[in-house]
Amino acid sequence: MGKIIAFTNQKGGVGKTTTCVNMSAYMALMGKKVLLVDVDPQGNATSGLGQDKNTDGKSIYDVISGSVEPAEAVRQTSINGLDILPANIDLAGVEVELVYMKERENVLKKALSKLKNSYDYITIDCPPSLALLTVNALTAADGVIIPIQCEFFALEGLSQLMNTIRLVKKTMLNPKLSVEGVVLTMRDSRSNLGRQVAEEIGKFFGSSVFNTTIPRNVRLAEAPSFGMPIYLYDKTCQGSLAYLKLTEEYFDKNNIEYKKITRKTNKRG
Repeated sequence: MGKIIAFTNQKGGVGKTTTCVNMSAYMALMGKKVLLVDVDPQGNATSGLGQDKNTDGKSIYDVISGSVEPAEAVRQTSINGLDILPANIDLAGVEVELVYMKERENVLKKALSKLKNSYDYITIDCPPSLALLTVNALTAADGVIIPIQCEFFALEGLSQLMNTIRLVKKTMLNPKLSVEGVVLTMRDSRSNLGRQVAEEIGKFFGSSVFNTTIPRNVRLAEAPSFGMPIYLYDKTCQGSLAYLKLTEEYFDKNNIEYKKITRKTNKRG
């Protein structure tokens, strides 16, 4: 049965989707069967994996609204072993529809329960908010990965996110939910600020913080506009190598066996 991981941070622009897309891609490249579920109405994970979010194809909106079975909306991606349950702008209105649904916090959990046996991992790219879609993702998930940008206001709003996670556990929506890890993103090695932010986040989250950090990287920023995870766009750049190392660290931390990927470094990347 697959493990469900929600990638969340209500603060936008922190590398949440980039982290979800590229960890999902590397998990698949390391021999795991992975489904990425895009529950962000912006659909950036969908387009970042080369899928057209403007087509009339079935999406997570159709699944949540109950008009199709989850498996009918799943699409294959260009990475062998990585599928996606895509999002489009239709999802923007689903928050209103969820309000009137029975057991509204459990809609996504029930849908994904029909897919868990088909995958090793199901990753969820959450919207940058703490509204019903994110609560649905947290209710469905076994664990949470929180990307945090290495900037001065990094901790701003995190207490609200942690309160939401605690509330999901306390109200028995998902009492076993845990923080799987915290990822420091967009780190500038030339700046002392990154080190200072890392120290503050370490005080806040302790051992939950991954040792691997994700640098600011031009190739990493370019890849989504070409509809590719970074491995396909430039597997030798520093951003790609960082996500490879992060995924390895995640598997090692959880004592999971995986297929090794050879590193090739591009010093200019």
